[in-house]
Amino acid sequence: MMKKHFWTWMSLISSFWMSANLFAQDAGGELTVEGAEGGGGGGAGFISVVTGGGFLGIILWVAIFLTSVACIALIIDAFLTVKVDKIMPETLVTKVKAAMEQGDVMKALQHCEEEPCPVANILSSGFSNVEEGFEAIQEAVSVSAAMEEERLMQRVNYLNVVGNLAPMLGLLGTVQGMIAAFDGLANAGPAGGGALALSISQALYTTAFGLFVAIPALAFFYFFRNKASTIILTMEMHTMDEIKVLRNVEVVEG
Repeated sequence: MMKKHFWTWMSLISSFWMSANLFAQDAGGELTVEGAEGGGGGGAGFISVVTGGGFLGIILWVAIFLTSVACIALIIDAFLTVKVDKIMPETLVTKVKAAMEQGDVMKALQHCEEEPCPVANILSSGFSNVEEGFEAIQEAVSVSAAMEEERLMQRVNYLNVVGNLAPMLGLLGTVQGMIAAFDGLANAGPAGGGALALSISQALYTTAFGLFVAIPALAFFYFFRNKASTIILTMEMHTMDEIKVLRNVEVVEG
């Protein structure tokens, strides 16, 4: 299963970056014509665009590439983890419900330990404190539920981080490229207008690629955030229904 997921990640990452590469090469070809017409001299392929910004520009391109990889990895991870059967498996819910109907708390706790997952962790914290009274159970369940919610939302929130970081890196690359372009114009004089247009076009690539990463990252962030919120509410409702039974249940030693 892990090997299958690995090759899925690698194929998606490769497809994503190859499409971005082809986009840059096509844009570079257009700049060649414009540069020739404007007297700027010379076209700009993708490698030229990356290396044209100097050492800082290369670092920014590498950072944007890493955010694209992180974006794809986080989306795949969210598809695999933000699922009802991962957070609240139906088999576990059925077993725990049957055990609680029999008043066998220890059996329900055993089922939770055999099938670890967020809802199992929450229920286990309540079942483990059954001898302390219902108030202690409620407090333990509330703390555990808050921790599980934070763990789940933390992974989803990384998509928001990528979605905000990628365009900022792209904008920084564009600003750095435009500073270099105007500096070159100052040295070239009035005859360097074509070269200036070419340089500014190259500088705008980083912003374009930053947005290319940010748009799907933010779209999937809101999608998974809403999905996770719905699952969490369902899980909390189920947990409260189960612990209500503990008001009158007795521990069965077995």
